[in-house]
Amino acid sequence: MKNNNVRKSGLAIAMAAAMGASTGANAAVELYNEDGTSFSVDGYFNAFYVNRDDKQNDVRDSRIKMGFLPNTIGFNFSKEMGDLTLGGRSSFWTTINDSLDTPTDTAIDVRQFYATVDGNFGQLLIGKDFGLYARSNIFLDEILMGFGSPGVAGGVSFGNIRAGYPYPTPSAQITYRSPDMSGLKVAAGVLDPADTVTGANDENAAPRFESEVTYNANLNDVALTGWVNGRYQSAENGSTTVDSTGLGYGIKASVAGLTLAASGFTSKGDNPVLIGNGAVTEDDADGFLIQGSYAFGANRVVLSYGETDAEILNLETESTTLGFFHDVNSNFKLVAEYNMYEDNNRTTGATTTEADTIALGAIVMF
Repeated sequence: MKNNNVRKSGLAIAMAAAMGASTGANAAVELYNEDGTSFSVDGYFNAFYVNRDDKQNDVRDSRIKMGFLPNTIGFNFSKEMGDLTLGGRSSFWTTINDSLDTPTDTAIDVRQFYATVDGNFGQLLIGKDFGLYARSNIFLDEILMGFGSPGVAGGVSFGNIRAGYPYPTPSAQITYRSPDMSGLKVAAGVLDPADTVTGANDENAAPRFESEVTYNANLNDVALTGWVNGRYQSAENGSTTVDSTGLGYGIKASVAGLTLAASGFTSKGDNPVLIGNGAVTEDDADGFLIQGSYAFGANRVVLSYGETDAEILNLETESTTLGFFHDVNSNFKLVAEYNMYEDNNRTTGATTTEADTIALGAIVMF
């Protein structure tokens, strides 16, 4: 039995907490590993001092909040059974932003609760996990471990959600992932559909379909990652049919500490913030995110700019973030960010939100 075997990997800790077994829990405290059975725990804890200048309402607000990633604890299980490896993950994401709203009742969000079966054929996942549409758009965001744009009261900040990409809402699903084929990976799943029409006799005759194709390569010391993902579902209530489609894409290149990334999405009949039960129209939305970062020593500087133009929500947004990340060690990180966010009524052009945010934070991971 091996106790407290800590595997450290910096950003991979947050990636493992966010993406679970599909990327491999590269950092965790291994509590048990014997006879082909292992059990491990990983955690992500963060808090930011946030000072926001709400220019629209002429209000300045100071808060202690968590960042774009909530505070998380995850439990991982694996057991070798002949040619198969059975696994599972449950992760619990909790806010610290509601401490004065509900002093003795903090919200806990179970975003992952699934089992996996791995073999030479690839992996089958059953349970609840993040979706495939827009998945790499968000998990390869250079400010994933930062703060980004304002969020909702009591919840996380929004990073670049609704200002560059939608959120891959955790959903019940059955998903297949292929083995690594010389850098090419394919994932396809059926997910619980959203009720995007209302009224009598509303129905979803088929599940929601999502997929993602990723490719990784190294060309002359340039690390390249590219991806394409998508979503389709249809809902009707006898008099109304809503077909929802979404296409996400992106590319990232890194060399000698410099990283450049560009991603985007286009959708129709699909909420460009996050999918959920609620009536929508077959209107369009699109957005993009452009980022550059440079790592030197224990430091990384990030410049990020994103936009979303959503006919479906009558909304136009833009978000600019300058971030500085410093690794005190592989499990402790300091963050400083400055974000400028604005959203406007798409029809009238009137500004509905304009805010500048300073966020100074600390992150502890294991």
